[in-house]
Amino acid sequence: MPVASRKRILPVFNVLLLGLLTVIPSILPLFYIYIFSVIFVTAILAMSLNMVVGHGGLYQFHHGVFYGIGAYTLALMLTKTELPIWAGFLAGPFCAAFAGLIIGLFCIRLNRLYFAMLQISLGSLVWAVTFRWYKFTGGDDGIHGISLPDALLGIHRAYYVILAVMAVCLILMYRIYKSPFGITLRAIRDNPERCAAIGINVRMHQLFAIVLATFFAGVAGVLFVVVERSVFPDLMFWVLSLEIMIMCLLGGWFTFAGPILGAAIMVSLRTFAGVYTEYWTLILGVLLILLIFFLPEGVMGYLMKKIQPRKADS
Repeated sequence: MPVASRKRILPVFNVLLLGLLTVIPSILPLFYIYIFSVIFVTAILAMSLNMVVGHGGLYQFHHGVFYGIGAYTLALMLTKTELPIWAGFLAGPFCAAFAGLIIGLFCIRLNRLYFAMLQISLGSLVWAVTFRWYKFTGGDDGIHGISLPDALLGIHRAYYVILAVMAVCLILMYRIYKSPFGITLRAIRDNPERCAAIGINVRMHQLFAIVLATFFAGVAGVLFVVVERSVFPDLMFWVLSLEIMIMCLLGGWFTFAGPILGAAIMVSLRTFAGVYTEYWTLILGVLLILLIFFLPEGVMGYLMKKIQPRKADS
């Protein structure tokens, strides 16, 4: 398909898709509205990880800890302070971004596997503190029954809030993706030595990408509280971070919208395959093996290659 035609069709498709998602609560049962809400939250989280892994080439293997920080920040502010909920909505992403900045300052000095190992260690430290600090975080019991204002009560209202926030986040991420910063970040991913040789501050760009990614992870954590009205340490455990990584792999590392598709596949598989068997992860493992052999660029990457074969980074 010619680029000009694709640019004309894409906005129309996005508007139609948004319209379809808007009417879903009026035509589907509550269970499916809940599943869609979970997919939206998970999609924001997967997109935030792909900002540093797929586009930045950084081995951020413990991204879930920032998701948990955003969720816990809102939960603690609602249960232990009298501050309004909008303050928690703002504090969650910014606290996650601040944690990303602190951890990033330590990790960014290292490369590849060493970066990943140090980040996993520091993230596990945050998880351990959350898991053991019963008086403040509730320990392994977590925090449940979080009170929300009437505007967020009920799955229908929560669905529309999450849909609106997701739309804003995707627009912001897309602008970042297409900006000079996003283009530079992908250049650093492909050849950091050459970028450094022409005067680009590689470490500063990577650190800024980590802060942005952790900010959006914090947004997803805040929305998790809106859906579930509870938080627990598993949000920060490395297993969840691995699941997010698999979502990016399923959808396509080097595409913009691939993680959204990966999140939808992962949540749907866990929900519907889990009804019939507790070994749904075996199905996921088989899918991953087939994907690695036949679609190494991911589902969305394969589709984008068919649509526009000459453009590697769509």
